[in-house]
Amino acid sequence: MPDVQALVNEFLFKLKKRKIEGSQATARQTAVLLRSVISQQRIPYTHQAAALIDAVKAVGERLVLANPVELAVGNIIRRVLHIIREEDLSLTSVAMAGLDLSAVSDDEDETDQDDHPVLSAAAVAAASRNTLRPPSLQTLLEDLPDSAAVPHSSSSGGDSEGKSKSADKSSRSRKLKHDVIEAVNELIEDIDTCHEQIAEQAVEHIHQNEVILTLGSSRTVLEFFCAAKEKKRSFRVFVAEGAPRYQGHLLAKELVARGLQTTLITDSAVFAMISRVNMVIVGAHAVMANGGVIAPVGLNMVALAAQRHAVPFVVLAGSHKLCPLYPHNPEVLLNELRSPSELLDFGEFSDCMDFGSGTGSPLLHVVNPTFDYVPPKLVSLFITDTGGHNPSYVYRLIADYYSTDDLVLQRKPASVNSVQT
Repeated sequence: MPDVQALVNEFLFKLKKRKIEGSQATARQTAVLLRSVISQQRIPYTHQAAALIDAVKAVGERLVLANPVELAVGNIIRRVLHIIREEDLSLTSVAMAGLDLSAVSDDEDETDQDDHPVLSAAAVAAASRNTLRPPSLQTLLEDLPDSAAVPHSSSSGGDSEGKSKSADKSSRSRKLKHDVIEAVNELIEDIDTCHEQIAEQAVEHIHQNEVILTLGSSRTVLEFFCAAKEKKRSFRVFVAEGAPRYQGHLLAKELVARGLQTTLITDSAVFAMISRVNMVIVGAHAVMANGGVIAPVGLNMVALAAQRHAVPFVVLAGSHKLCPLYPHNPEVLLNELRSPSELLDFGEFSDCMDFGSGTGSPLLHVVNPTFDYVPPKLVSLFITDTGGHNPSYVYRLIADYYSTDDLVLQRKPASVNSVQT
């Protein structure tokens, strides 16, 4: 088995050095790392879920601090913590149901034959709880005593009873870890297939002879357009180049290679071209709890232009991009500054240095933010791997994926948010 600490340190290095780009890649690697942490974590006979939660939080806080602006890391950590709580509650419910069945079985001689159908229904309900995870845990009991999870056998002696309890606890701990790992595997599969699940809905939103505008490059947007093309939809795409990294050039080449009619425009031409557009479809870096979007820089300008001309503004985002935090939370870093070399090369920048002052302080300052914040009022529709949703419904999706106890992993001073939009 690989050394978990070595894996954590390697992933921390990649996050700090920005060696991983894209929410999907970051989310997947975070889930894989946490799966390794859980699989090699030794848990005690009692408080098994608490031990797993502490282990995940210890690693998670380090990962979040390594790259605070990559919100997908914190999202996956909170999703895994929610999974642990959910699976522990499911096992506890099954154990409590088994305890009820044992109590009824001890008194079955005093019970009429008509009560046997009730026992059968209880057994079916217990089996259902074992295979189906409860939908919403915020309104259920959070932590039940571990002693309630061990059924009592009145026919056993003291020693055999103690051995039975130890065996039950050991079996339950293995069952908990196994169920959590299986749920994390399902999460990883969902992350891997989110593009395909979103693309399946393309034919419902893209119609014949439409003109669609996008900005920059997004694999989700690319697969969405290609899925509509495969369904014999004929449409045209305007691609804003997404300066200063010009990711739109890459998307335009991909679209042309897939046989789509594509027009490349400058970012400054968006407002001039928006009147010809039927719909704006873009990707996202993260979706906040209030329905706001953290997206590549320039998209707020596109959203404002779309609102001015009553053009629908549609955001494609996998469920791993849904963040349970709000933009005003102190632990949320909305933006970061990229290298000035993306705007000016060293020769041009050195010509602007004031060497006459003796300090060499620059007269020209270059600010190169990475992201824009698009408020929810500018978003018409979110298309996720679970379907299309209005911005006002995002909070309900988040309630299904996260536990309120795990929202804050590590608080940071507000001064860290150096550049917010």
